[in-house]
Amino acid sequence: MSVKVSVILPIYNVAPYLDEAFQSLLSQTLTDMEIIAVNDGSTDNSQEVIDRYAAQDNRIIALRQENQGQSVARNLALQHATGEYIYMMDSDDKLSTHEAMQNCYDYAEKNNADFIFFDGESFSKEGVVRATWNTKRTHLVEENKPFSGEYLLNKMLDTRTHNCVVWLLFIRRDWLQNTELTFYPGIIHEDELFTTILALKSDNIYCLKQSIVKHRVRDASTMGLRYTKRNINCYLTVIDELQKYQLSPLTEKFARYTLSKVFYTGHVIPFKEKFAVFLRAVMSGYMKYIGWKSALVFWTKR
Repeated sequence: MSVKVSVILPIYNVAPYLDEAFQSLLSQTLTDMEIIAVNDGSTDNSQEVIDRYAAQDNRIIALRQENQGQSVARNLALQHATGEYIYMMDSDDKLSTHEAMQNCYDYAEKNNADFIFFDGESFSKEGVVRATWNTKRTHLVEENKPFSGEYLLNKMLDTRTHNCVVWLLFIRRDWLQNTELTFYPGIIHEDELFTTILALKSDNIYCLKQSIVKHRVRDASTMGLRYTKRNINCYLTVIDELQKYQLSPLTEKFARYTLSKVFYTGHVIPFKEKFAVFLRAVMSGYMKYIGWKSALVFWTKR
């Protein structure tokens, strides 16, 4: 028997934040939902917290796997999801209001959307809003009007407001199943690939002008970790796979937008690690996306 919303919650060593995440979900006014919590091989007491909440509320479906990364955890949860819609929340985040899921459901249903996107807020561990982490895009377009992913991607890339995170989306499950799209395993920045292809597959995307989620930025999160050659390699894999899916002026614009920033930021990695990632990019023909300015910074800035 299906429910209205399946919330997918991949969990890895976030025990200090799980109470807030579960409480924000279980206090939603939309009660016809399931929370699929996947413990991705946590070594802290995350499983104890999951078990405690699962014993209190049968809407929580607790799954476990060896540590294989967020992509595999999400794919496992998607196999078990029965909801009309999918929402993928980070396990150290919380919803902005008690009505967040109800508002998303009502709006998506009213418009028969493939998926909707909305705004969020990012905050640091001190609780301070992170103004530099852009989660505001809904000002770009109107509500209650369908847009193609191609139009939205072009507009967001042109205005430098593009943000690939999946926790700013609310997706119709049967449409997602028909796309046959899953998360690419074994990489970080997997949202970059998933959400970009997701957008390219749709001409029925709607904007909800509300802030739905509060996203925590912390030192141990994917976005908070020290920038390494793995970050660069994973971004290169994203571009490889995206261009396998579609090589077009739009995906080339995405590659230029992404790799110019990736290699500009990549100057911080150790000098001896730069050769392999730069050679990979050059051999893939990506120098035209990186640009000479970012390449110069990559090699010379300390």
